[in-house]
Amino acid sequence: MVFRLPFGRISGGAGAGELMSRSNLTWAKNLEVSTTQSRMSNNSSSSSIESNPKVQKLHQIIASDSTDGWEKSWQKEHTPWDLGKPTPLIQHLHQTGALPNGRTLVPGCGSGYDVVAIACPERFVVGLDISDSAIKKAKELSSKSWNANDFTFLKADFFTWNPTKLFDLIFDYTFFCAIEPDMRPAWAKRMHRLLKPDGELLTLMFPIGDHAGGPPYKVSVADYEEMLHPMGFKAVSIVDNNMAIGPRKGIEKLGRWKLTPSKSLL
Repeated sequence: MVFRLPFGRISGGAGAGELMSRSNLTWAKNLEVSTTQSRMSNNSSSSSIESNPKVQKLHQIIASDSTDGWEKSWQKEHTPWDLGKPTPLIQHLHQTGALPNGRTLVPGCGSGYDVVAIACPERFVVGLDISDSAIKKAKELSSKSWNANDFTFLKADFFTWNPTKLFDLIFDYTFFCAIEPDMRPAWAKRMHRLLKPDGELLTLMFPIGDHAGGPPYKVSVADYEEMLHPMGFKAVSIVDNNMAIGPRKGIEKLGRWKLTPSKSLL
């Protein structure tokens, strides 16, 4: 990546010009350090993911059964992606009124913490998962929630499920990275199919890096753009997730996407 420094002519003589040059040099050095630190963080995190014993065990479980590997993972209670609580960022967005209201989908919802955290009378949330055990656990954990009338959990395959109504909001976290990379075009088509023309797709991009294998498979902003742009999605914003939990700091970004009218299905 090439950074162009904002050198320019200013009045005030040689002293002012020298000051500007020094300022720009300092800026460039700080930027170089920041960029290097970010790359080091990504490389370190990628290495950490590859060598993590829990991730290695997950690979073994998934590889042992290509059809029901995820179900076996839940049955064995080996779910290293499960935070055991709502995702801090999505909870923050809900509490600060930064999420759209309306019908909402969380594919690959797992234990359902995020579903329950953002459900409210103004936002009915559907938690979807392919694992019977995951849905059973989600229902058990949420059975006494005060907002139980504002969400539901369904066992279904995201890629074949056809709901009767479209969604105002879809939240994807640890789902895009869990599917085989060659399934990503189908993922994008389903997002396009399930979202209302004026709806929003929220993607918490993880893990950003260059590790080999998966799940979780490596992701990048470019990966999302490559899948979503042909479907008519445009990024409203893409920012670092400063509320990521410790091991995920530096390798998560929040992307907010909207459909362009010409590409909507309706």
